[in-house]
Amino acid sequence: MTTAFHRRRLTYWGAAAAALVLTGGAIAVAEQASATGTSAAGKVLWKPNTTVGPTSFASVQCATGNFSVVSSGKGKVWQAYQAAGQERCEALGPVLTDGQTFYVGWSSKVAIDDSNDRYIFQLKCDPSTGTANHPIEIDATNGRVRLQEWDTNHAAHPIWTAPISNNQWHSYALKIHLGRTDGTIDLWYDGKKQTFSTGSGTFTGTTYDGTSDYLKWGSYHPSSGAAYNTFTSPTMATTLQLATAGS
Repeated sequence: MTTAFHRRRLTYWGAAAAALVLTGGAIAVAEQASATGTSAAGKVLWKPNTTVGPTSFASVQCATGNFSVVSSGKGKVWQAYQAAGQERCEALGPVLTDGQTFYVGWSSKVAIDDSNDRYIFQLKCDPSTGTANHPIEIDATNGRVRLQEWDTNHAAHPIWTAPISNNQWHSYALKIHLGRTDGTIDLWYDGKKQTFSTGSGTFTGTTYDGTSDYLKWGSYHPSSGAAYNTFTSPTMATTLQLATAGS
């Protein structure tokens, strides 16, 4: 389901965006998205399909032609190109519900031409104003990647950081429980469970706000330099094993 907010904010839409509906805690994905997989170990809830192309995302916020499928050492992957001076190049995932718990995993490499931060992952709120805006975001620059939680007063809490360099692949996995004040985050980076700056492996705080939340991948923050975010198809699942199987 694409909200009115999404329609106002999109710069360019991918044709025939996939419909995403949350029913009884399970995400139903339109035929454009890849089929979900189930097993005794859990269930894949959502995964975009590089064969289908950008329309397997709910929508794309990017200049025409700048979000595409490219070949890499990891096979067919997504590439978001944020040209110098442009605000964003991002693709949207499924709409979420307060109280939901899920895992999501992917791998990414960035190439950033300046020293400014780019959001490479967001859990985003609708509406943007009067809320946490993006309760969870991962931002990167050439030399550092960071995870921040934003509370209901839109105050940032940096809780994890690691060194990175341009054009290096790294894998990310999150376990997210959605809640306005009792939400939780767990992070795996390059296959290893991470400890946050609080000293705990689980952070508790805001992971949901507003009336509708959804996931985004790509490159965001206007800047004078260009940036690329190349990433594998994010997989949202009920288990860590399934969420990280393709990353």
